[in-house]
Amino acid sequence: MAAVSCAVAFRGARGLCGRAARPAAAAAGLRGHRSGRTYAAVSAESLPTFGFLLDIDGVLVRGHRVIPAALEAFHRLLNPQGQLRVPVVFVTNAGNVLQHRKAQELSALLGCKARRQAEVEPDQVILSHSPLKLFAQYHDKRMLVSGQGPVVENARALGFRNVVTVEELRMAFPVLDMVDLERRPTATPLLRSDFPAIEGVLLLGEPVRWETSLQLIVDVLLSNGNPGTGLATAPYPHLPVLASNMDLLWMAEAKMPRFGHGTFLLCLEAIYQKLTGKELHYEALMGKPSLLTYRYAEQLIRQQAERRGWTAPIRRLYAVGDNPMSDVYGANLFHQYLQMAERGVQAERQGAGGPQKQWPSATRSCVSILVCTGVHRPGEPGSREQPFHGHRDFGFSPALLQASHVVSDVHAAVRLAFREEGWPW
Repeated sequence: MAAVSCAVAFRGARGLCGRAARPAAAAAGLRGHRSGRTYAAVSAESLPTFGFLLDIDGVLVRGHRVIPAALEAFHRLLNPQGQLRVPVVFVTNAGNVLQHRKAQELSALLGCKARRQAEVEPDQVILSHSPLKLFAQYHDKRMLVSGQGPVVENARALGFRNVVTVEELRMAFPVLDMVDLERRPTATPLLRSDFPAIEGVLLLGEPVRWETSLQLIVDVLLSNGNPGTGLATAPYPHLPVLASNMDLLWMAEAKMPRFGHGTFLLCLEAIYQKLTGKELHYEALMGKPSLLTYRYAEQLIRQQAERRGWTAPIRRLYAVGDNPMSDVYGANLFHQYLQMAERGVQAERQGAGGPQKQWPSATRSCVSILVCTGVHRPGEPGSREQPFHGHRDFGFSPALLQASHVVSDVHAAVRLAFREEGWPW
């Protein structure tokens, strides 16, 4: 198993693309996704040589409501027996839920039981933190885990065997959490000396009480894992920090986007730098647009095809999303990686990503398709008129924000892919 980095960075100008037409990014090599096939429908479907990476929030659902176009799109992906015609993996930056629960939720929203069609399987769902299963070097360390929902169950499912929650740390050291006057201790408790040192920080998603999590995470980093004692000088490098979901914004039922975990990370980074004068360092950044997330998704696509007995290699992936900063940027980054790998060129990487298995890959391209049912809205200002919303460690290359295709919804995206592949609609 070779050790390579998980994040790929490309430095460039700042901006946000919001063009609702086939962009000029082809000049950067991103239009080379076309199959070269004619659009004439084949008389009978052959073995699939393409698959889909579908985002969830803003593409299939808005909050707890399914987008109507998603029902028709999913129906088109099924054969008369209710089985998928091509491999499909759902790639979301959500993480505050168990993987099998997310699969059940998707199955219910897509009406799988009511229509007597195959339900979404857990191994078809990639949460923002799913690739952290590969980071075995941290699985035995005592990790402070932040997020909400079943954070302990999620951490253990990822392989982390020794975790402590922010709430458990707060209960062990009540004097650390002092913002909420009603939660302050009425008497000064005795300092504990039996609390094992924390060896790293695991950020699985946005927490509920940001002030508590921000305070205690910074305490752990500044004290080298011993927040009950403190240190005269903050250690640097600090303890390892592993984070998932870099989305600054995401789309729910509200008319405007909501803060995502990327906003929480931005606050943590700013506080740490303000206090220490140094930059917060991540050992791993997971979730779209992380390259490792797409490589992990590619592996699941290949395994799914093998289980179905589809012997033809999956050459092309269609990545459908609503967020230019995560879905489009990540898909284009992965496409660029595939093109460089095919030419035998080593991609530029940044940050420590832990060990990655060098999975066999037959995939040659990844096509980014941007839909207008979520964060992206047609007619919004161009990329050079808006600030860069992506994470600082991924830098910015304007070409990577240019989607190969911009369509109205996921139904149009699936139809476009079938047309590109010459499949009947």
